[in-house]
Amino acid sequence: MVPSSNVAAALYEGRHPDSPVFVGLDGSVVTTAEAVRQVRRFAGALSLLGVRPGDRVSFRLEKNTETILLAQACLWFGAVLHPLNNAYTEHELSLLLADAEPALLLTTPEEYDTLRPIAEAANTRIASFSEAGGSFRLHLENAVESEANSPPGRDGAAVLLYTSGTTGKPKGALITHENLLTSARSLAAVWRLGAGDVLLHALPIYHAHGLLTSVNSMIAGGGAILLLPSFEMTQVLAALGKATVMMGVPTHYARLVDDAAFAGAVGKNFRLAISGSAPLPISLAERFSQIAGVPIIERYGLTEAAIVAAVPPGVGDRTGWVGWPLPAVELRVTTQEGLRSDRGIGTLESRGPHIFAGYWRNAEATAAAFTLDGWFITGDIAEIDGSDCVRILGREKDLVISGGLNVYPAEVEEELRRLPGVKEAAVFGVPHPDFGEGVVAAVELSASVAFDETASIAAVKSRLAAYKAPKRIVTVEAIPRNTMGKFLKARLREEFSGLFSGK
Repeated sequence: MVPSSNVAAALYEGRHPDSPVFVGLDGSVVTTAEAVRQVRRFAGALSLLGVRPGDRVSFRLEKNTETILLAQACLWFGAVLHPLNNAYTEHELSLLLADAEPALLLTTPEEYDTLRPIAEAANTRIASFSEAGGSFRLHLENAVESEANSPPGRDGAAVLLYTSGTTGKPKGALITHENLLTSARSLAAVWRLGAGDVLLHALPIYHAHGLLTSVNSMIAGGGAILLLPSFEMTQVLAALGKATVMMGVPTHYARLVDDAAFAGAVGKNFRLAISGSAPLPISLAERFSQIAGVPIIERYGLTEAAIVAAVPPGVGDRTGWVGWPLPAVELRVTTQEGLRSDRGIGTLESRGPHIFAGYWRNAEATAAAFTLDGWFITGDIAEIDGSDCVRILGREKDLVISGGLNVYPAEVEEELRRLPGVKEAAVFGVPHPDFGEGVVAAVELSASVAFDETASIAAVKSRLAAYKAPKRIVTVEAIPRNTMGKFLKARLREEFSGLFSGK
């Protein structure tokens, strides 16, 4: 009998054994029955390596079908999956492993010798894994297919995802099987995913978007996943002709609309483009829709809260909004004055079965993340309108208070993107002798464009109140971003902190 609390088992349970779950550009197919059989064998091999239900299993592996099935095997077995960013340095890895204390680190044969001392220092067993071989396969040959296990412990932890940087003590969010299953089934229903859908998957799999949200919702909906190793334009364009759905980040969509071959590559059955992990510029959404004939719809989520809100297909008048709460999700906003409401503008808070169990071994941070009445504090400033639709205005920590007035960066950034030659814009605040904080914008320009700072500031003032307009606009070659495309505004604030002080 399949444990209802095990997300990996529950997602596969309702699928037809012969239905394709992974497909390739070369025509290859992995059926549901084949995927489950491989997951069960991988889970058996984990047991032979000494992993027990409840243990953490860290992995830093190449993106392919087998790696995803191995990740699912961790969930199937009742272990806690701990994906590691492939860009992490050895120093960062040592901090994370010391905090997570995994029973096993899975890595590529190429990195095995480099990472072995780090694993040993964390008292962690290490094994190599790849499509071609690795020490893990020695155990796989002797493995007995494992039954799905109910996760141990009160919280039913499934995944350990680190949300903060790796300086100081890392902060890991414990995501439960219930969180994942609730989110996957809700998204499959809202986006009307079905057996005829094929997802173009070009996301990294060390992040919740690529490893959990996209894969789980497609499996829950009965569709198939066309897995690409990375966002390589030739492969993406080829996959567009076979896909009905794409999930990506704004950077992906920006690269597509700039490619002359994009319009001709979109297949006749392509019906749904979904953007997440970073704010989607309205101008980019409009360009994509004009070329592809399909609007980009957004959704909003956090590491600690899975997906909170989403726009359903067929809604074409909500560009710039991230949608309505998913089933069983409650949302409210709290103003700076401490007033709480189901409508209006303020810090977004949420509760429901999608909310994480807490931070790993960090009771103080867990307590600080929730209100006294049990709502999770997202840290994002949002607007909830009369229909319960949500618009994200920016991170609370990125709010600029200039002369005692609130400036929401997202509003100003959108106006800056309307200016000729401005490719991207990031708005932030730095110390100002008169206003407390001065509004500053960093902009990326299109190639060979002359930029007039004074005229640009005046153009923003013609559309927004003067206090919202940047007092300075600086041009940069590239706005710093993290791996999922989010602006690193703390870095910008530090770099330009002396702009108004002459330092």
